[in-house]
Amino acid sequence: MAAATSSQASLLLQKQLKDLSKNPVDGFSAGLVDDSNVFEWQVTIIGPPETLYDGGYFNAVMTFPQNYPNSPPSVRFTSEMWHPNVYPDGRVCISILHPPGDDPNGYELASERWTPVHTVESIVLSIISMLSSPNDESPANIEAAKDWRENRDEFKKKVRRLVRKSQEML
Repeated sequence: MAAATSSQASLLLQKQLKDLSKNPVDGFSAGLVDDSNVFEWQVTIIGPPETLYDGGYFNAVMTFPQNYPNSPPSVRFTSEMWHPNVYPDGRVCISILHPPGDDPNGYELASERWTPVHTVESIVLSIISMLSSPNDESPANIEAAKDWRENRDEFKKKVRRLVRKSQEML
């Protein structure tokens, strides 16, 4: 059964990759880290226009479980990132990447969490939306959330530095 689930996941991911290469979406590019592994994707997110991240190029790795789409992938920025919803190690913390069902902590509705209808495109678009409007209510990075709330100038300065750094990496 596990092999069947894995091959279904593999076929679905191959289809999503093919769809994205045929019909690219504004704001990001995606491809495989290694052509032999469809479960690990390299994503480059372009900082959304008219946000603090505007003009930046931020790389992330999206790792899919063998039972995708029944379980969510994990997403981790490999570029340095300063954001309330990104852990210091780069892991992205947004509701749709949390396992399906009720939130054991009671912060999220089950409807806000992972459902199998999500695609690579919808996940990345949610991350772009997160960059545009941070949620500092349940932050993954306490220091970034504190800057966002209490010292917005310092927050902006750190993000501008990261945007410049990302441009120099091109």
